[in-house]
Amino acid sequence: MTATPVWSVDPRTGKQREQVAVEATPREVDGAVRAAHASRGALADATARAAFLRAAADHLDEAAAHVVEAADAETALGPGRLTGELARTTGQLRAFADAVDEGSYLDVRIDRADPSLSPPRPELRRYKVPLGVVAVYAASNFPLAFSVPGGDTASALAAGCPVVVKVHPDHPATSELCASLLRRAAVSAGLPADVVSVLHGFDAGLELIRHPLVAAAGFTGSIRGGRALFDAAAARPVPIPFHGELGSLNPVVVTPAAAAERAEEIGAGLAGAVTLGVGQFCVKPGLVLVPEGPDGDRLADALTKALGETEPGVLLDHRMRENFVAGVRERAALPGVGAPVTPGSGGEHTVGAGYLTVPARSLVGDGAHELLLEECFGPVTVVARYASRAEAAAVLGRLPGNLSATLQLSSAETEGAPGPAAELIAQVTGLAGRIVVNGWPTGVAVAPAQHHGGPYPAATSHSTSVGGTAIERWLRPVAYQSVPDALLPPELREANPLGLPRRVTGG
Repeated sequence: MTATPVWSVDPRTGKQREQVAVEATPREVDGAVRAAHASRGALADATARAAFLRAAADHLDEAAAHVVEAADAETALGPGRLTGELARTTGQLRAFADAVDEGSYLDVRIDRADPSLSPPRPELRRYKVPLGVVAVYAASNFPLAFSVPGGDTASALAAGCPVVVKVHPDHPATSELCASLLRRAAVSAGLPADVVSVLHGFDAGLELIRHPLVAAAGFTGSIRGGRALFDAAAARPVPIPFHGELGSLNPVVVTPAAAAERAEEIGAGLAGAVTLGVGQFCVKPGLVLVPEGPDGDRLADALTKALGETEPGVLLDHRMRENFVAGVRERAALPGVGAPVTPGSGGEHTVGAGYLTVPARSLVGDGAHELLLEECFGPVTVVARYASRAEAAAVLGRLPGNLSATLQLSSAETEGAPGPAAELIAQVTGLAGRIVVNGWPTGVAVAPAQHHGGPYPAATSHSTSVGGTAIERWLRPVAYQSVPDALLPPELREANPLGLPRRVTGG
């Protein structure tokens, strides 16, 4: 059988740059998973694990110029954006190293025996253990932060789970470079290199999710691709957790009072959020509810001006470009849909930013434009003009799950007594994982309180893929009842030899 080559492609020209690898065979997938599985014992050493995560961050920082150059050549995201993304990535690795050192992610709980209770309570000690080998499916739009060295990999390794990454075909050279840096870091920390490995190829991705030694999976990408893998994970003889981030419209609601107070500011801010990264952020605002009337018109005029001044940009690959152009064309052809700034083809290799506008009533009731309630990946948004609060609420009621929901409120609405604004927050809380007020959802801070997920189809679980609690995806709780102290794991022994934080009930 002839090996299928994996090429690095320049999205600015569509031309092949270099052959990076070949697609993995089933035998190679099996070998990678088995080698990862064999490394679990070494990765159980928390001190080595934390040292590895810090070494990985250091190796990436030391190779920053090379990493950014490689990523830019394959994604056209630009050195400025990629330098910031690399800093986010290395910061994330160090944050998880700190979490390993601190230890509260193990959630140690001790209930001392109490025979006076009815029924009597036995001695119970509980903590969390790693699941095993994690399959990570890299994203196209973040070649670092959501790819080989990204959040799924960092959090899984921090939990003590070896990782096998299915590389995204849009940046194979960057992925190979980052994998080599992580593997070197593992060896420098006294761990086997195989705690991290990478595979290429669509079929390899399917083999990976089906492998009996894979214990969980993380995915960032399209609804179609993520749902196929989710179904495959559930259809296994032994189903496994599949934590997928699939797609999101990220609605924005502009209240009449907010439009009256700062229409121009909101319009300009919206343009920036829609065009950031050429509209290729998973939290790009894709539907904006704007009031009818003069204030809403001022907002639309500001949006028109800002988008009209935006230069065409390059998408991550030509397939995405074709899908974007076709998607915009199909949406613009719907009855009653206008295009004040026509998005679409900006040249042979580029796309132009823009927006579509439609009466909000066209999104509800019989004959509703369902297509406008689906994500269109690229620099475009839909502005729906609403005539009443009830009309805006009806549109929100039709939306599926989202990663984010944003409210643009006036100063009086944020400072006054609870009223319609509080009702809006209550409504969008039911359909999104992160609520933003008077900001924009683009930019997901790596912080302990962050949640990057949401009801389906935004995500396939209720976990987050960003922030400290992302580690919880790769752990399961185990309780030990009436187990002699000498036989307990060190994490649960009475003397607390590891100095872990713990919650104790009873005297």
